[in-house]
Amino acid sequence: MCSLPNSVEAVVFDCDGLLVDTEACWTVAETAIFAAHGHPFGPEQKALVIGRTVEAAGEAMAHYFGHPGAGAELAADLLERVRKELSGGAEALPGAAELVRACRAAVPIAVASNSPRELLDAALRSAGLADHFAHSFAADEVRSPKPAPELYLTACQALGVSPRCSVAFEDSATGIAAARAAGLHVGVVPSLPGTALDHDWLGTSLAEPALQEWARNLGHGHTVC
Repeated sequence: MCSLPNSVEAVVFDCDGLLVDTEACWTVAETAIFAAHGHPFGPEQKALVIGRTVEAAGEAMAHYFGHPGAGAELAADLLERVRKELSGGAEALPGAAELVRACRAAVPIAVASNSPRELLDAALRSAGLADHFAHSFAADEVRSPKPAPELYLTACQALGVSPRCSVAFEDSATGIAAARAAGLHVGVVPSLPGTALDHDWLGTSLAEPALQEWARNLGHGHTVC
């Protein structure tokens, strides 16, 4: 059984690590940068950067490396490395296409991503999901990206819906904080297994039968507003 409300006005999806298997691209890039500075890269280090904007990840790495002021340079390096990795393509994660199609058949949908526009578009195109979304919002198009609520508030405003009547799907603490601050219900599939994350629904995959059934039944329950 899915604990998300059955009647909502809209669904807003994160992209990286939630809809599209791009975290592998980011991890390759991050591992290389950490190695270049003499550091290993594992779950602890990944937790420092996952879900952050490129700029925020650069600052986090600069702090970790003990190189204050190097954030912009590290961010530029990260962006170039991820761009190169993503050029090889990335697949939709299990259940993503089916969930998006089912939600779209019932309510307006959008993407709210902490990636810059060029990487967001590349990821959605590569995974074959771009045509499903008439609305998408990237980190470099708002003043305050995640964990601030602006991306989710912007998406809901564009869709003409109330955030408290909408559901966000996320994979990281940064994105969850943004969705919660905006007032949305939150479904979570963690990119880092074993992490304790705030959620209304928690699963291991978007392909979970209960979640897919929830999406097919959207609009048939009592309103949450």
